[in-house]
Amino acid sequence: MAQAVFVPGQRWISHGESELGLGLVTETTGRQVELFFPAAEAHRTYATQDAPLSRYQLEPGATLTCNAGIQHQVVSVEHYDGLLRYQVGSNGSDDNPEWIDELELDPFVELNRPQDRFFAAQIDSPKAFELRRQARKLQHRLHSSESYGLLGPRVQLLPHQFYIASQVARRHSPRVLLADEVGLGKTIEAGLIIHQQIISGRSERVMVVVPDSLVHQWLVEMLRRFNLFFRIMNREQYQALTEVDTGSGLDVDDLPLEIEEPGNPFESAQLFICPQSLLTDLPGYFDAALACSWDLLVVDEAHHLQWSEQQVSPEYQCIEQLAAKSSGLLLLTATPEQLGLEGHFARLRLIDRSRYFDLNQFREQESQYQPLRELIEQLLECDDLLTQIRDEACKDRLLGLLDPAKYQSLLQQLEQGTEVEACRTELVDLLLDQHGTGRVLFRNTRDQVQGFPGRALQPHLLDSPFTEQQSAETELAQQLRPELMLGEDWCQLDPRVEWLKGWLEQHKEEKVLLICAERETAQQLEDYLRLRVGIRSAVFHEQLSLVNRDRAAAYFAEPEEGAQLLVCSEIGSEGRNFQFASHLIMFDLPLNPDLVEQRIGRLDRIGQRSQVQIHLPLYRHSPAHHLMRWLHEGLDAFLSPCPFGQLLLEQQQATLEDCLLEQNEQDFDDFIEQTRAQADQLRQQQQQGRDRLLELNSCRPQQAQQVIDQLQQDADEQALRKLLERSFDYFGVELQPDTTHSVLVRPGDHMRCGNFPGLPEQGLHGTFDRQQALEREDMAYLSWEHPVARGALELVCESDTGNTAIATLKLPGIKAGSLLLECLFVLDCQAPRSLQLARYLPSGGYRVLLTAEGRECANLLSEEQLAKLAKKLPKQAAKNMVKPLREPLTALLKQAESLAEAQLPGMIEQAQQQMLALQQPRLERLQMLAKVNPAIRDEEIAMQQQQIDQLQQALERSMLKLDGIQVLITT
Repeated sequence: MAQAVFVPGQRWISHGESELGLGLVTETTGRQVELFFPAAEAHRTYATQDAPLSRYQLEPGATLTCNAGIQHQVVSVEHYDGLLRYQVGSNGSDDNPEWIDELELDPFVELNRPQDRFFAAQIDSPKAFELRRQARKLQHRLHSSESYGLLGPRVQLLPHQFYIASQVARRHSPRVLLADEVGLGKTIEAGLIIHQQIISGRSERVMVVVPDSLVHQWLVEMLRRFNLFFRIMNREQYQALTEVDTGSGLDVDDLPLEIEEPGNPFESAQLFICPQSLLTDLPGYFDAALACSWDLLVVDEAHHLQWSEQQVSPEYQCIEQLAAKSSGLLLLTATPEQLGLEGHFARLRLIDRSRYFDLNQFREQESQYQPLRELIEQLLECDDLLTQIRDEACKDRLLGLLDPAKYQSLLQQLEQGTEVEACRTELVDLLLDQHGTGRVLFRNTRDQVQGFPGRALQPHLLDSPFTEQQSAETELAQQLRPELMLGEDWCQLDPRVEWLKGWLEQHKEEKVLLICAERETAQQLEDYLRLRVGIRSAVFHEQLSLVNRDRAAAYFAEPEEGAQLLVCSEIGSEGRNFQFASHLIMFDLPLNPDLVEQRIGRLDRIGQRSQVQIHLPLYRHSPAHHLMRWLHEGLDAFLSPCPFGQLLLEQQQATLEDCLLEQNEQDFDDFIEQTRAQADQLRQQQQQGRDRLLELNSCRPQQAQQVIDQLQQDADEQALRKLLERSFDYFGVELQPDTTHSVLVRPGDHMRCGNFPGLPEQGLHGTFDRQQALEREDMAYLSWEHPVARGALELVCESDTGNTAIATLKLPGIKAGSLLLECLFVLDCQAPRSLQLARYLPSGGYRVLLTAEGRECANLLSEEQLAKLAKKLPKQAAKNMVKPLREPLTALLKQAESLAEAQLPGMIEQAQQQMLALQQPRLERLQMLAKVNPAIRDEEIAMQQQQIDQLQQALERSMLKLDGIQVLITT
């Protein structure tokens, strides 16, 4: 097939995104062509070879609509300079015919018309027609759901996480600080928000900036949990995309003109993960990132960004400039209190510079929240709520904060015996909503969330194989990793390995996770235990491929025949959770308390049902033994999270290392006592600084549970499974049931489509069950938002699949040979995807069923009845019927369109009322809150008003589009 020739000004249609309307070629560069779709305000770039586009050309006799909305009849078509222009008029009778260039065409066009396909004898089966009907309904239900964007991630349904996601994700350009304590899932919360923003169309370009050590963890989390394919923009990737590869040794100035200069590497994809260090260390990297537009910027470990009124770090300056250019911003930190009020202010000023511009003013605002915190705690803790709010002091404070009518209403409810807890919840919610800090900051704590198991420390003290002289001559790093001192055969010489063999033999029924610092240690230890001792084990480290890591994790997760032991390196354990196991063996001890917590966090998570047993095989009186004492007795780092451990390590590391090497027991005891005193002081400060107001606002239990209940209801595994089975069957995809909830899916040999969207060439092993997906990361989680499910809906609904059919049916009392015409109409609104117009449109569209005489009988024969009665005609027989049916069907189609058009004003009015019923209260609430709560940004209110205006305009432009035709012949 000849390659298409693209010329600026031409109009084209996208095959896969017909909802974008009519596209305009704006630029051709090399092997790419850029199009702008005015109807959806969207830009797209395609490869010129095999671009999924069709040239839009009207034929004589067709109706042309120009930008002004005026319709004309096309008389003739003329080609000039690669463009088209149309002569319009009344059958060419005008003396001075008018010409209209294709540039002037209205971008809101009707595409893939069923009547055109039908009369061209492109007839689908009744099964395909019914598939399209059902897919339309399911797609509408999905897009109109409050859970849309949150259904697909492979995560536990934890109320505090989904509450934050539901509050933040649906904001336009959200700018918030996520500050949950360690182990509560800030990365999950950020992923939920990112996923919902992308799925809904509110964000397309996302940059995630993370410490270098967390790059791989974020990549895996986004891919495995959220099906988001981020590109890592590391040093090698950046340089490869910015350097001209001539292959000839020529200087750039000597290159032939046809060799293009490389573009901005951050334009090569939409989703990026960036190591934080490169923003300051790699020349040109930051400038390239800053030159691009970003819908959402995500910064992990944001407490590392140093700022003070006297000095600002280069890292902070980079993020500050990127944050100013990005529409949305998510900052993640587990230690908002670590850098004090000044550090907290530094992060908030990144979120909203216009509000957080003066540190002294911020201090004053924070102090004003204290009376509100005290009032809310009184209301929560009092036994008699009615007496409490009648108290004069409490009453005066409430009347100063709430509408007096609302106070009287609550008072009357309590006096009438209304449920006290319901009134208490409503009252606290009102106070939090109007005066709380939760618009920009969310922080959940373990005390608040609860559901965590206990921890138990089990040190196993062993005799050292080294003399005092050998230890004295060895550096600390090697003493903390004794295998480095024992040589190549260390597995046979190390007492830790001998202890491990015996312990595993005594606990054969237990699942055990072992973590050590280095890959070589992990690999050699697992080889020895598996090959020489016969332990069922697997190894997991950074040099394994993702597939092999998945296999190792899946083997470990298998409850009966799986591995007893999984041996991980430090980085290999990041981002993976194994809460089905309760025994953790730390084969060596890191100095960093945060790494200790990270290791324990693989098991100590919500969902863990048993107490986490932490095993430490240590040489008695060795540096590792003393390090354990410092971590345990000084910081209490094993039995509970220690958010200030890193801070104390930085202050005491030199002293700690000296104490570990010198082995002076009295000095070490004094050092531990000093550490304990500092830790207790920091812990007390942390507890006193707990922001009860913030914690309450970060997760309101009743609303959070409503979010979870809605998610569970919308998941509807059976409906999804039925849709996929029908779609796979129609398009020729092989589906093989595996277990009750899992399936094997593979591309078939004779598929109707070249590639099924979202389905890898090698196929996939998927499960519809969330719990199984959490336990088996080698399985895909098949939800409504998995790429395969979304692809199935789009493949059917956004193409011409099933929009024509001819079928036979038997109807008692109707003579054979009678004709029925069924037409399906949908309300078509071409608008930016971020508006989510589908939420307000009628779910079933409009259905017309006409007899040959033109009598409407849709109410006599339902869709379900027709689906059961309709029988397929042989393909050739169906095609042979098209020509004789053209004349009667043309008349019936006009009548059906007239009937549908009569319904259009009412459908638009209904959609507008539904939209206003949802959106107007949100605007009024923001306007009301802005009067009393400075956390409400002016731009939030403006964007909400703008959204309502855009929705109104888009709905006013709505048209009824014929979506499907089914001709029925009685037998």
